[in-house]
Amino acid sequence: MAAGAEQRPAVPRRSVLAAAQSGSAAQDVEVRRSTRRSRTVSAYREGGRTVVLIPARMSAAEEKRWVAQMLDKLDARESRAIPGDDELAERARELSRKYLDGRARPRSVRWVTNQNTRWGSCTPAEGTIRLSHRLQGMPEYVVDYVLLHELAHLLEPDHGRRFWALLDAYPRTERARGYLEGVVAARIPVQREG
Repeated sequence: MAAGAEQRPAVPRRSVLAAAQSGSAAQDVEVRRSTRRSRTVSAYREGGRTVVLIPARMSAAEEKRWVAQMLDKLDARESRAIPGDDELAERARELSRKYLDGRARPRSVRWVTNQNTRWGSCTPAEGTIRLSHRLQGMPEYVVDYVLLHELAHLLEPDHGRRFWALLDAYPRTERARGYLEGVVAARIPVQREG
């Protein structure tokens, strides 16, 4: 290689932009540069951090511009994807009409942040349904399944044969259950033998 020629980093350069500003909220951002990327930029959430993937050749100014743009895109997508409590209650009414002949009529349906071992819960005597915030961002058919599961508890409090017969009407029950089992399995550390 000729003297003075620019060398590309052998390993993708990583930089962490602590508390990058997006809208009004500060967030931790990790920028990963790749020599294999020539034009594309992408971003995703990983735990409490946002990871932005960019080409290695980008200047610092381009990096800053792209990070801001990708944070705005992710924020916009997430704000559209997560229904509020009112939308959740409306979805419950739709699911009850479609799969339970409208017989399940909850008094309240809402997201909660204190359910870390359950996906949802129902108190039939009070007519309340609560879904774990951990479901937010999961595919719609999974959220619908959990919501329908809790709606079925308004009609059948236990997990007996009649309860499961109510869920047979939902065509994605097994797929949704498989998805949730996969999420749980991915979070459980595997014990190694030996």
